[in-house]
Amino acid sequence: MTQSWRPHLHDEGDGTLRIQAHGNMKVDARIVSSKSNFDQNGDMKAIDQLVNSACLPGAVGEAWAMADWHFGYGFPIGGVVATDTNFGDEGGAISPGGVGFDINCGVRALALEATIDDVPNLKKLGGRLAGRIPAGGSGKGGVDISKQQLSDILFRGAKAAADLGFGHHDDISNLESGGMLYTEHADLSERSIARGLQSLGTLGSGNHFLEIQSVSKVVDQGCAKEWGLYEGQLVVMIHSGSRGLGHQVCTDHVRDLEQQYKLHEGIWKHEGWGFEIPDRQLAAAPLYSDAGQHYFDSMNAAANFAFANRSALSQRLRDVLRLEMGDLGETTTLYDVAHNIAKIESHTINGVDCSCCVHRKGATRAFSKGHQELPPSFQSTGQPVLVPGNMEHGSWILSGSSEGKHNAFESSCHGAGRSLSRTVAKQTLDSNVIKSRLESNGIRIYASTPNVLAEEAPEAYKNVDSVIEMTKNAGLAQPVVRLQPQLVVKG
Repeated sequence: MTQSWRPHLHDEGDGTLRIQAHGNMKVDARIVSSKSNFDQNGDMKAIDQLVNSACLPGAVGEAWAMADWHFGYGFPIGGVVATDTNFGDEGGAISPGGVGFDINCGVRALALEATIDDVPNLKKLGGRLAGRIPAGGSGKGGVDISKQQLSDILFRGAKAAADLGFGHHDDISNLESGGMLYTEHADLSERSIARGLQSLGTLGSGNHFLEIQSVSKVVDQGCAKEWGLYEGQLVVMIHSGSRGLGHQVCTDHVRDLEQQYKLHEGIWKHEGWGFEIPDRQLAAAPLYSDAGQHYFDSMNAAANFAFANRSALSQRLRDVLRLEMGDLGETTTLYDVAHNIAKIESHTINGVDCSCCVHRKGATRAFSKGHQELPPSFQSTGQPVLVPGNMEHGSWILSGSSEGKHNAFESSCHGAGRSLSRTVAKQTLDSNVIKSRLESNGIRIYASTPNVLAEEAPEAYKNVDSVIEMTKNAGLAQPVVRLQPQLVVKG
């Protein structure tokens, strides 16, 4: 595709741009951006992908790109696309590419009743955390579990982890979906199982991290008070997912589905389902077909592993904090949210209730106050929306907005979004220079993988404050507090 959507692009004047449906698009596409910001962003390949995703069979509403959109596999990262579960004979499309390879990559935020002044020795704390939190691409250093225990985790997620001592039962009410998605079979490949057995409680590499942060600014005093947040308070963000297990689940299903599509006059077609897609990386199955249900069930199992993984990481964090800070090291989980997932949800589209399969890839739920799926603690405020920025300039916590209740299927951005590819960042930036600069600014950095600081440099990401502002202007979520990094553990 060569930006054939350009003549169909319009500024809606509400913080979004619209690409009107044309060609094979089933729905319009919407981009959370101002026109000036859009014109300055050179990543138009991601918008090509957004337009392609709007061609999915059964697509409803609009195909969305969040404010942090950038190029991904098939779908743009920052993409939100929903299909009608009642479309056709077996439901609308479910696409592994619309979830991504790191199934339920997400963030947990934990709060302390302490400030940075309560940390006796930040350097010593960082050294203990770097030694206790396995990071890097190998997956080594995970907690020791049996195949039966892994099976239990695949079915029961964070609840199984807590039963095994890798997490707190008190956390569960503050996890998205209670930290457990319904899984009937968990029929994963032996390779997936093998990768899961060694990686529970590991951080991973790339953009995964554990950060100790301070609340640097409170924007919404009322909401912050409800959540027990205050200026100067220490908060920890853990960003990780389903590790090699989830990657293998996606790989297995992508490989199988892509092989079933054949190219015909520029369109990829599946003869059995009658599905047509413009890019084979969008390979999808009807939700209620055997292939669709197998992927959905396996994805949920991988998501449960990710919830359990963040629980185990939280437990390792807590062990270190207690050693270094005593009672002041106690933490409570504010929230835990998925960034890469497909979920069956009810939404109102053009005044009509719809059962939708909502793909969020590099996007997060942002449910508004009063939503029936939120626990009582968030009914009056809306859901916490956890948005990592970068390891120099900070992150944000937002609340789901009632103003944009049905926009973007109640979704929000999930981070700052990349402005440089990892390849370009490695070629143009120096990890040692970045580490020295951050530490001269009082941010302690611990990295396990060579070049990861160049790949994940602040310069490789968009301005998170601008991303938050665009998200607010589109009515998708409201800023609550801004967080400043103090200590960073990277893969």
